[in-house]
Amino acid sequence: MEESSTGKVLVVDDEPTIVDVVGRYLERAGFEVETAFDGPAAIAQAIEHRPDLIVLDLMLPEIGGMEVMRILREDLPKCPAIILLTSKSEESDRLTGLRRGADDYVVKPFSPAELVARVEAVLRRVSPPDETADPIRHGDLVIDPSQRIVTLAGEEVTLTQLEFDLLAFIASRPGQVFTRDHLMEEVWGHSFFTDTGTVTVHIRRLRAKLEADPERPARIETVWGVGYRFRS
Repeated sequence: MEESSTGKVLVVDDEPTIVDVVGRYLERAGFEVETAFDGPAAIAQAIEHRPDLIVLDLMLPEIGGMEVMRILREDLPKCPAIILLTSKSEESDRLTGLRRGADDYVVKPFSPAELVARVEAVLRRVSPPDETADPIRHGDLVIDPSQRIVTLAGEEVTLTQLEFDLLAFIASRPGQVFTRDHLMEEVWGHSFFTDTGTVTVHIRRLRAKLEADPERPARIETVWGVGYRFRS
């Protein structure tokens, strides 16, 4: 990657106009851009060029976006960050994508400038960790920001990049109550994101991995009518 490049982004959509417009906006923002128009090409490009992030349409020819994401998560030692492109009618698919590890999503029609802002926010979130940060400890739960590793009772817990960031943020501020909007701004990196249901999805996923009884969480509590807090 050239030093002047902000990062490498693979744009995948079967509509050439979308690929062209998004690609040009990203290049103006300093990104190196690769493109693909169907599922097999997306997989091949991702494996060959190892982008930092993929802008991935769900409705692709031959292999759909959800399956592309699954294949890359399984086959690449370090899967790129992924932003899904969806239509308004694909809410269930968006939620499924988030549960399977997508970092964000954008609903069509969208502003290319907004998409660039989302790309920048996600890449800031997944930038190299602070090697000087001290571990966050709450009983048998240890969160190590320097290695981005979480252990529970001595066993490593597998988290997505976004799950880790959300957990580290709330666990570093035990007892403090956060609204979904606040979490969107602090963790996702953009306050204009209006669908805060993604916060609920990620909280649910963290509970499933960290709580003895996810239906009666002892670590990540819901403060009804407000948001969430971490109980140490």
